[in-house]
Amino acid sequence: MDYVAQLHLSIFREVYRILGLDAEKTTVELITAVISLLLVLLIAWLANFMVKGFVLGVVRSLAKKSKTRIGEHFLKEKFFHRLSHLAPAFIISALSPILLEPFEVLLGIIDISVNLYLVVIALWSIDALINALHDSYEKSSLSAKLPLKGICQAVKLVVNATGLIFILSILLGKTPLYFLSGLGALTAVLLLVFKDVILGLVAGIQLTANNMVRKGDWVEMPKYGADGDVIDVSLTTVKVQNWDKTITTIPAYAMVSDAFKNWRGMSESGGRRIKRSISLDISSVRFLKRSEVDDLERIECLQPYLNSKKSEIGSKGMNLDELGVVSPLLNGRNLTNIGTFRAYCKEYLRSHANIHKEGMTFLVRQLAPSEKGVPIEIYVFVNDVRWIEYEAIQSDIFDHLLATLPIFGLRAFQLPSDSSLTHLGQKVS
Repeated sequence: MDYVAQLHLSIFREVYRILGLDAEKTTVELITAVISLLLVLLIAWLANFMVKGFVLGVVRSLAKKSKTRIGEHFLKEKFFHRLSHLAPAFIISALSPILLEPFEVLLGIIDISVNLYLVVIALWSIDALINALHDSYEKSSLSAKLPLKGICQAVKLVVNATGLIFILSILLGKTPLYFLSGLGALTAVLLLVFKDVILGLVAGIQLTANNMVRKGDWVEMPKYGADGDVIDVSLTTVKVQNWDKTITTIPAYAMVSDAFKNWRGMSESGGRRIKRSISLDISSVRFLKRSEVDDLERIECLQPYLNSKKSEIGSKGMNLDELGVVSPLLNGRNLTNIGTFRAYCKEYLRSHANIHKEGMTFLVRQLAPSEKGVPIEIYVFVNDVRWIEYEAIQSDIFDHLLATLPIFGLRAFQLPSDSSLTHLGQKVS
Protein backbone atom coordinates (compact mmCIF):
# COMPACT_ATOMS: atom_id res chain seq x y z
CA MET A 1 0.00 0.00 0.00
CA ASP A 2 1.15 3.56 -0.63
CA TYR A 3 1.55 6.30 1.92
CA VAL A 4 -2.10 7.48 1.76
CA ALA A 5 -3.46 3.99 2.36
CA GLN A 6 -1.13 3.41 5.33
CA LEU A 7 -2.11 6.78 6.80
CA HIS A 8 -5.76 5.90 6.34
CA LEU A 9 -5.40 2.63 8.28
CA SER A 10 -3.19 4.24 10.90
CA ILE A 11 -5.88 6.80 11.66
CA PHE A 12 -8.50 4.08 12.20
CA ARG A 13 -6.11 1.97 14.37
CA GLU A 14 -5.46 5.01 16.53
CA VAL A 15 -9.20 5.56 16.86
CA TYR A 16 -9.64 1.92 17.93
CA ARG A 17 -6.79 2.30 20.49
CA ILE A 18 -8.30 5.44 21.97
CA LEU A 19 -11.70 3.70 22.22
CA GLY A 20 -9.98 0.76 23.90
CA LEU A 21 -10.80 -1.66 21.11
CA ASP A 22 -8.39 -4.48 20.42
CA ALA A 23 -8.76 -5.72 16.85
CA GLU A 24 -6.65 -7.68 14.45
CA LYS A 25 -5.36 -6.13 11.26
CA THR A 26 -7.89 -7.89 9.03
CA THR A 27 -10.76 -6.90 11.29
CA VAL A 28 -9.57 -3.33 11.34
CA GLU A 29 -9.43 -3.21 7.59
CA LEU A 30 -12.91 -4.71 7.30
CA ILE A 31 -14.46 -2.29 9.78
CA THR A 32 -12.60 0.58 8.14
CA ALA A 33 -13.96 -0.43 4.72
CA VAL A 34 -17.54 -0.61 6.04
CA ILE A 35 -17.30 2.75 7.81
CA SER A 36 -15.71 4.39 4.75
CA LEU A 37 -18.37 2.94 2.46
CA LEU A 38 -21.17 4.13 4.74
CA LEU A 39 -19.57 7.57 4.87
CA VAL A 40 -19.43 7.73 1.06
CA LEU A 41 -23.07 6.61 0.78
CA LEU A 42 -24.13 9.16 3.41
CA ILE A 43 -22.46 12.01 1.52
CA ALA A 44 -24.04 10.75 -1.75
CA TRP A 45 -27.46 10.65 -0.09
CA LEU A 46 -27.02 14.19 1.21
CA ALA A 47 -26.00 15.35 -2.27
CA ASN A 48 -29.08 13.68 -3.75
CA PHE A 49 -31.27 15.28 -1.08
CA MET A 50 -29.84 18.75 -1.76
CA VAL A 51 -30.22 18.43 -5.52
CA LYS A 52 -33.84 17.28 -5.26
CA GLY A 53 -34.72 19.73 -2.51
CA PHE A 54 -33.14 22.90 -3.80
CA VAL A 55 -31.95 22.59 -7.38
CA LEU A 56 -35.08 20.76 -8.61
CA GLY A 57 -37.25 23.29 -6.79
CA VAL A 58 -35.61 26.14 -8.68
CA VAL A 59 -35.88 24.24 -11.99
CA ARG A 60 -39.59 23.50 -11.43
CA SER A 61 -40.25 27.15 -10.61
CA LEU A 62 -38.48 28.33 -13.78
CA ALA A 63 -40.29 25.73 -15.91
CA LYS A 64 -43.70 26.80 -14.60
CA LYS A 65 -42.93 30.47 -15.22
CA SER A 66 -41.76 29.79 -18.76
CA LYS A 67 -44.05 30.98 -21.55
CA THR A 68 -43.58 27.76 -23.49
CA ARG A 69 -45.26 24.55 -22.38
CA ILE A 70 -42.24 22.36 -23.02
CA GLY A 71 -41.18 22.81 -19.38
CA GLU A 72 -44.50 21.31 -18.24
CA HIS A 73 -43.88 18.25 -20.40
CA PHE A 74 -40.38 17.83 -18.91
CA LEU A 75 -41.89 17.99 -15.42
CA LYS A 76 -44.68 15.58 -16.36
CA GLU A 77 -42.19 13.00 -17.64
CA LYS A 78 -39.95 13.62 -14.53
CA PHE A 79 -36.93 14.34 -16.70
CA PHE A 80 -35.22 16.56 -14.10
CA HIS A 81 -36.11 14.11 -11.32
CA ARG A 82 -34.44 11.27 -13.20
CA LEU A 83 -31.47 13.46 -14.06
CA SER A 84 -30.97 14.29 -10.37
CA HIS A 85 -30.06 10.65 -9.72
CA LEU A 86 -26.73 11.33 -11.43
CA ALA A 87 -25.58 13.47 -8.47
CA PRO A 88 -24.95 10.59 -6.01
CA ALA A 89 -23.16 8.65 -8.73
CA PHE A 90 -20.74 11.55 -9.30
CA ILE A 91 -20.18 11.93 -5.53
CA ILE A 92 -19.47 8.22 -5.09
CA SER A 93 -17.18 8.23 -8.12
CA ALA A 94 -15.25 11.24 -6.75
CA LEU A 95 -14.96 10.18 -3.08
CA SER A 96 -14.40 6.45 -3.48
CA PRO A 97 -10.77 6.73 -4.63
CA ILE A 98 -10.04 8.96 -1.63
CA LEU A 99 -11.85 7.16 1.19
CA LEU A 100 -11.59 3.61 -0.12
CA GLU A 101 -8.15 3.70 -1.65
CA PRO A 102 -6.73 0.94 0.62
CA PHE A 103 -9.46 -1.46 -0.49
CA GLU A 104 -8.81 -2.24 -4.13
CA VAL A 105 -11.36 -5.04 -4.45
CA LEU A 106 -14.15 -2.93 -2.97
CA LEU A 107 -13.06 0.02 -5.07
CA GLY A 108 -13.28 -2.12 -8.23
CA ILE A 109 -16.81 -3.31 -7.32
CA ILE A 110 -17.91 0.26 -6.65
CA ASP A 111 -16.40 1.43 -9.93
CA ILE A 112 -18.33 -1.21 -11.91
CA SER A 113 -21.53 -0.49 -9.97
CA VAL A 114 -21.24 3.27 -10.53
CA ASN A 115 -20.65 2.81 -14.26
CA LEU A 116 -23.68 0.52 -14.55
CA TYR A 117 -25.74 2.97 -12.53
CA LEU A 118 -24.69 5.86 -14.77
CA VAL A 119 -25.67 3.94 -17.92
CA VAL A 120 -29.08 2.99 -16.48
CA ILE A 121 -29.82 6.55 -15.30
CA ALA A 122 -28.67 7.94 -18.67
CA LEU A 123 -31.03 5.57 -20.52
CA TRP A 124 -33.84 6.42 -18.10
CA SER A 125 -33.27 10.17 -18.59
CA ILE A 126 -33.03 9.92 -22.39
CA ASP A 127 -36.34 8.01 -22.40
CA ALA A 128 -37.98 10.85 -20.42
CA LEU A 129 -36.37 13.43 -22.74
CA ILE A 130 -37.77 11.73 -25.86
CA ASN A 131 -41.22 11.39 -24.26
CA ALA A 132 -41.26 15.07 -23.25
CA LEU A 133 -40.20 16.25 -26.71
CA HIS A 134 -42.80 13.97 -28.33
CA ASP A 135 -45.58 15.22 -26.02
CA SER A 136 -44.62 18.80 -26.79
CA TYR A 137 -44.64 18.05 -30.52
CA GLU A 138 -48.04 16.34 -30.27
CA LYS A 139 -49.53 19.53 -28.82
CA SER A 140 -48.26 21.60 -31.75
CA SER A 141 -49.96 22.09 -35.11
CA LEU A 142 -47.19 20.18 -36.91
CA SER A 143 -48.23 16.86 -35.35
CA ALA A 144 -51.29 16.69 -37.63
CA LYS A 145 -49.03 16.76 -40.69
CA LEU A 146 -46.20 14.50 -39.55
CA PRO A 147 -46.68 12.01 -36.67
CA LEU A 148 -43.36 11.18 -35.01
CA LYS A 149 -44.38 8.44 -32.59
CA GLY A 150 -42.89 5.68 -34.74
CA ILE A 151 -39.62 7.57 -35.20
CA CYS A 152 -39.42 8.25 -31.45
CA GLN A 153 -39.88 4.54 -30.77
CA ALA A 154 -37.15 3.75 -33.29
CA VAL A 155 -34.78 6.19 -31.55
CA LYS A 156 -35.61 4.60 -28.17
CA LEU A 157 -34.88 1.17 -29.61
CA VAL A 158 -31.47 2.28 -30.90
CA VAL A 159 -30.61 4.08 -27.64
CA ASN A 160 -31.58 1.09 -25.46
CA ALA A 161 -29.74 -1.34 -27.72
CA THR A 162 -26.63 0.86 -27.43
CA GLY A 163 -27.10 1.02 -23.65
CA LEU A 164 -27.31 -2.78 -23.47
CA ILE A 165 -23.99 -3.04 -25.31
CA PHE A 166 -22.37 -0.64 -22.81
CA ILE A 167 -23.79 -2.64 -19.89
CA LEU A 168 -22.35 -5.89 -21.26
CA SER A 169 -19.08 -4.09 -21.93
CA ILE A 170 -18.86 -2.97 -18.29
CA LEU A 171 -19.82 -6.36 -16.84
CA LEU A 172 -17.49 -8.41 -19.03
CA GLY A 173 -14.66 -5.91 -19.21
CA LYS A 174 -14.70 -5.73 -23.01
CA THR A 175 -14.81 -2.70 -25.27
CA PRO A 176 -18.12 -1.86 -27.00
CA LEU A 177 -16.43 -2.48 -30.36
CA TYR A 178 -15.98 -6.11 -29.34
CA PHE A 179 -19.75 -6.61 -29.11
CA LEU A 180 -20.43 -4.59 -32.25
CA SER A 181 -18.09 -6.85 -34.23
CA GLY A 182 -19.90 -9.86 -32.77
CA LEU A 183 -23.24 -8.48 -33.91
CA GLY A 184 -21.88 -8.30 -37.45
CA ALA A 185 -21.29 -12.03 -37.43
CA LEU A 186 -24.83 -12.66 -36.14
CA THR A 187 -26.55 -10.38 -38.66
CA ALA A 188 -27.98 -13.23 -40.75
CA VAL A 189 -29.40 -14.99 -37.69
CA LEU A 190 -30.86 -11.75 -36.32
CA LEU A 191 -32.51 -10.96 -39.66
CA LEU A 192 -34.15 -14.39 -39.70
CA VAL A 193 -35.31 -14.39 -36.07
CA PHE A 194 -36.48 -10.77 -35.96
CA LYS A 195 -37.80 -10.58 -39.52
CA ASP A 196 -41.27 -9.30 -38.56
CA VAL A 197 -39.85 -6.76 -36.11
CA ILE A 198 -37.41 -5.41 -38.70
CA LEU A 199 -40.12 -5.25 -41.37
CA GLY A 200 -42.38 -3.39 -38.96
CA LEU A 201 -39.58 -1.05 -37.98
CA VAL A 202 -38.76 -0.12 -41.59
CA ALA A 203 -42.44 0.13 -42.57
CA GLY A 204 -43.26 2.32 -39.56
CA ILE A 205 -40.53 4.75 -40.53
CA GLN A 206 -41.77 4.73 -44.14
CA LEU A 207 -45.36 5.44 -43.06
CA THR A 208 -44.20 8.40 -40.99
CA ALA A 209 -41.58 9.77 -43.38
CA ASN A 210 -43.90 9.57 -46.41
CA ASN A 211 -46.89 10.85 -44.42
CA MET A 212 -49.01 7.91 -45.62
CA VAL A 213 -51.05 7.54 -42.42
CA ARG A 214 -51.46 9.76 -39.41
CA LYS A 215 -53.66 9.92 -36.36
CA GLY A 216 -57.23 10.97 -37.18
CA ASP A 217 -57.21 9.75 -40.80
CA TRP A 218 -60.16 7.76 -42.08
CA VAL A 219 -58.75 4.65 -43.75
CA GLU A 220 -60.32 1.65 -45.46
CA MET A 221 -58.53 -1.70 -45.67
CA PRO A 222 -61.08 -4.47 -46.39
CA LYS A 223 -58.44 -7.21 -46.21
CA TYR A 224 -58.08 -6.58 -42.47
CA GLY A 225 -61.68 -5.51 -41.89
CA ALA A 226 -60.62 -1.95 -41.14
CA ASP A 227 -62.91 0.99 -41.93
CA GLY A 228 -62.67 3.90 -39.55
CA ASP A 229 -60.41 6.46 -37.88
CA VAL A 230 -56.74 5.89 -37.10
CA ILE A 231 -56.26 6.26 -33.34
CA ASP A 232 -52.60 5.30 -33.06
CA VAL A 233 -49.58 4.98 -35.35
CA SER A 234 -46.74 3.17 -33.61
CA LEU A 235 -43.47 1.71 -34.83
CA THR A 236 -44.87 -1.69 -35.84
CA THR A 237 -48.69 -1.36 -35.82
CA VAL A 238 -51.51 0.97 -36.83
CA LYS A 239 -54.70 0.92 -34.74
CA VAL A 240 -57.99 1.74 -36.48
CA GLN A 241 -61.25 2.32 -34.61
CA ASN A 242 -64.01 1.10 -36.90
CA TRP A 243 -67.41 2.78 -37.11
CA ASP A 244 -68.91 0.05 -34.93
CA LYS A 245 -66.35 1.03 -32.24
CA THR A 246 -64.31 -2.15 -32.66
CA ILE A 247 -60.55 -1.72 -33.00
CA THR A 248 -58.49 -3.32 -35.76
CA THR A 249 -54.72 -3.60 -35.40
CA ILE A 250 -52.89 -3.64 -38.73
CA PRO A 251 -49.17 -4.47 -39.08
CA ALA A 252 -47.27 -1.44 -40.34
CA TYR A 253 -45.58 -3.44 -43.12
CA ALA A 254 -49.02 -4.52 -44.42
CA MET A 255 -49.94 -0.88 -45.04
CA VAL A 256 -46.76 -0.45 -47.08
CA SER A 257 -47.04 -3.67 -49.10
CA ASP A 258 -50.86 -3.82 -49.54
CA ALA A 259 -53.34 -1.29 -50.90
CA PHE A 260 -55.55 0.79 -48.63
CA LYS A 261 -57.73 3.87 -49.05
CA ASN A 262 -57.06 7.05 -47.06
CA TRP A 263 -59.89 9.60 -47.05
CA ARG A 264 -57.66 12.42 -45.76
CA GLY A 265 -57.66 14.16 -49.15
CA MET A 266 -61.44 14.37 -49.06
CA SER A 267 -61.39 15.87 -45.56
CA GLU A 268 -58.72 18.42 -46.42
CA SER A 269 -60.40 19.46 -49.69
CA GLY A 270 -63.57 20.50 -47.87
CA GLY A 271 -65.81 18.58 -50.28
CA ARG A 272 -67.31 15.10 -50.11
CA ARG A 273 -68.53 13.44 -53.27
CA ILE A 274 -72.05 12.36 -54.08
CA LYS A 275 -72.11 9.79 -56.86
CA ARG A 276 -75.52 8.20 -57.09
CA SER A 277 -77.96 7.42 -59.87
CA ILE A 278 -81.73 7.47 -60.25
CA SER A 279 -82.83 4.71 -62.62
CA LEU A 280 -85.84 5.74 -64.72
CA ASP A 281 -88.33 3.42 -66.34
CA ILE A 282 -87.66 3.58 -70.10
CA SER A 283 -91.39 3.25 -70.89
CA SER A 284 -92.04 6.54 -69.08
CA VAL A 285 -89.66 8.53 -71.30
CA ARG A 286 -91.55 10.64 -73.87
CA PHE A 287 -91.97 14.05 -75.49
CA LEU A 288 -93.60 16.81 -73.48
CA LYS A 289 -97.03 18.18 -74.45
CA ARG A 290 -97.49 21.89 -74.94
CA SER A 291 -99.69 22.13 -71.85
CA GLU A 292 -97.01 20.31 -69.84
CA VAL A 293 -94.38 22.74 -71.05
CA ASP A 294 -96.63 25.62 -70.02
CA ASP A 295 -97.01 24.09 -66.54
CA LEU A 296 -93.28 23.51 -66.19
CA GLU A 297 -92.60 27.14 -67.07
CA ARG A 298 -94.08 28.05 -63.74
CA ILE A 299 -91.02 26.47 -62.05
CA GLU A 300 -88.65 29.42 -61.65
CA CYS A 301 -85.37 27.52 -61.97
CA LEU A 302 -86.57 25.92 -65.25
CA GLN A 303 -87.64 29.15 -66.97
CA PRO A 304 -84.15 30.03 -68.36
CA TYR A 305 -83.75 26.48 -69.68
CA LEU A 306 -87.18 26.34 -71.33
CA ASN A 307 -86.81 29.81 -72.88
CA SER A 308 -83.41 28.93 -74.34
CA LYS A 309 -84.78 25.67 -75.72
CA LYS A 310 -87.74 27.44 -77.30
CA SER A 311 -85.47 29.87 -79.11
CA GLU A 312 -83.11 27.04 -80.08
CA ILE A 313 -85.80 24.71 -81.40
CA GLY A 314 -87.69 27.40 -83.29
CA SER A 315 -91.00 27.16 -85.09
CA LYS A 316 -90.52 23.60 -86.31
CA GLY A 317 -90.37 22.25 -82.80
CA MET A 318 -92.84 21.88 -79.96
CA ASN A 319 -95.81 21.12 -82.27
CA LEU A 320 -97.50 18.75 -79.83
CA ASP A 321 -101.25 18.70 -79.37
CA GLU A 322 -103.02 17.54 -76.23
CA LEU A 323 -103.10 13.96 -77.48
CA GLY A 324 -99.34 13.87 -77.69
CA VAL A 325 -99.32 13.36 -81.49
CA VAL A 326 -96.43 14.95 -83.28
CA SER A 327 -97.51 17.17 -86.12
CA PRO A 328 -95.63 16.95 -88.36
CA LEU A 329 -94.07 13.77 -86.98
CA LEU A 330 -90.48 14.26 -85.87
CA ASN A 331 -89.82 16.92 -88.47
CA GLY A 332 -88.56 19.21 -85.76
CA ARG A 333 -86.99 19.03 -82.35
CA ASN A 334 -89.12 18.62 -79.25
CA LEU A 335 -88.59 18.72 -75.52
CA THR A 336 -88.47 15.42 -73.63
CA ASN A 337 -89.46 14.83 -70.05
CA ILE A 338 -86.13 13.12 -69.23
CA GLY A 339 -84.07 16.00 -70.67
CA THR A 340 -86.13 18.57 -68.81
CA PHE A 341 -85.81 16.55 -65.60
CA ARG A 342 -82.03 16.44 -66.04
CA ALA A 343 -82.00 20.22 -66.51
CA TYR A 344 -84.10 20.61 -63.38
CA CYS A 345 -81.67 18.44 -61.38
CA LYS A 346 -78.79 20.63 -62.50
CA GLU A 347 -80.53 23.90 -61.62
CA TYR A 348 -81.81 22.54 -58.32
CA LEU A 349 -78.30 21.49 -57.29
CA ARG A 350 -76.82 24.82 -58.42
CA SER A 351 -79.16 26.64 -56.06
CA HIS A 352 -78.48 24.22 -53.17
CA ALA A 353 -76.54 25.87 -50.35
CA ASN A 354 -74.56 22.72 -49.48
CA ILE A 355 -73.22 21.92 -52.95
CA HIS A 356 -69.84 23.09 -54.30
CA LYS A 357 -70.40 25.00 -57.54
CA GLU A 358 -66.83 25.92 -58.43
CA GLY A 359 -63.47 24.23 -58.09
CA MET A 360 -64.97 20.72 -57.92
CA THR A 361 -66.70 18.47 -60.40
CA PHE A 362 -70.36 19.36 -60.92
CA LEU A 363 -72.09 16.93 -63.27
CA VAL A 364 -75.59 15.62 -63.95
CA ARG A 365 -75.48 13.10 -66.78
CA GLN A 366 -77.42 10.30 -68.44
CA LEU A 367 -75.71 6.92 -68.43
CA ALA A 368 -76.19 4.10 -70.92
CA PRO A 369 -79.61 2.41 -70.72
CA SER A 370 -79.61 -1.11 -69.31
CA GLU A 371 -82.06 -3.80 -68.26
CA LYS A 372 -82.62 -1.68 -65.15
CA GLY A 373 -83.75 1.47 -66.95
CA VAL A 374 -82.05 4.75 -67.84
CA PRO A 375 -79.74 6.02 -65.05
CA ILE A 376 -79.50 9.74 -64.36
CA GLU A 377 -76.27 10.14 -62.37
CA ILE A 378 -75.65 12.92 -59.87
CA TYR A 379 -71.91 13.60 -59.52
CA VAL A 380 -71.36 16.60 -57.23
CA PHE A 381 -69.52 17.51 -54.00
CA VAL A 382 -71.08 18.47 -50.69
CA ASN A 383 -69.32 21.26 -48.76
CA ASP A 384 -69.73 19.48 -45.40
CA VAL A 385 -67.41 16.48 -44.98
CA ARG A 386 -68.85 15.32 -41.64
CA TRP A 387 -70.40 11.90 -42.09
CA ILE A 388 -73.78 12.44 -40.41
CA GLU A 389 -74.31 15.86 -42.01
CA TYR A 390 -73.18 14.55 -45.41
CA GLU A 391 -75.64 11.65 -45.31
CA ALA A 392 -78.47 14.00 -44.27
CA ILE A 393 -77.76 16.39 -47.17
CA GLN A 394 -77.53 13.53 -49.67
CA SER A 395 -80.79 11.99 -48.44
CA ASP A 396 -82.63 15.33 -48.63
CA ILE A 397 -81.47 15.85 -52.21
CA PHE A 398 -82.63 12.47 -53.44
CA ASP A 399 -85.85 12.63 -51.44
CA HIS A 400 -86.69 15.78 -53.35
CA LEU A 401 -85.62 14.49 -56.79
CA LEU A 402 -87.53 11.22 -56.44
CA ALA A 403 -90.64 13.10 -55.35
CA THR A 404 -90.47 15.36 -58.45
CA LEU A 405 -90.49 12.47 -60.97
CA PRO A 406 -94.32 12.37 -61.42
CA ILE A 407 -94.31 16.11 -62.25
CA PHE A 408 -92.23 15.29 -65.33
CA GLY A 409 -94.27 12.18 -66.16
CA LEU A 410 -91.40 9.86 -65.21
CA ARG A 411 -91.30 6.71 -63.10
CA ALA A 412 -88.40 5.28 -61.14
CA PHE A 413 -87.42 1.78 -62.19
CA GLN A 414 -87.55 -1.05 -59.66
CA LEU A 415 -87.69 -4.80 -59.95
CA PRO A 416 -91.12 -6.41 -59.48
CA SER A 417 -92.04 -7.09 -55.87
CA ASP A 418 -94.72 -9.26 -54.27
CA SER A 419 -97.17 -6.37 -54.07
CA SER A 420 -96.77 -5.42 -57.75
CA LEU A 421 -97.27 -9.03 -58.87
CA THR A 422 -100.40 -9.33 -56.71
CA HIS A 423 -101.78 -6.16 -58.26
CA LEU A 424 -101.08 -7.57 -61.73
CA GLY A 425 -102.89 -10.81 -60.84
CA GLN A 426 -105.93 -8.86 -59.71
CA LYS A 427 -106.07 -7.06 -63.06
CA VAL A 428 -105.89 -10.35 -64.99
CA SER A 429 -108.67 -11.92 -62.93
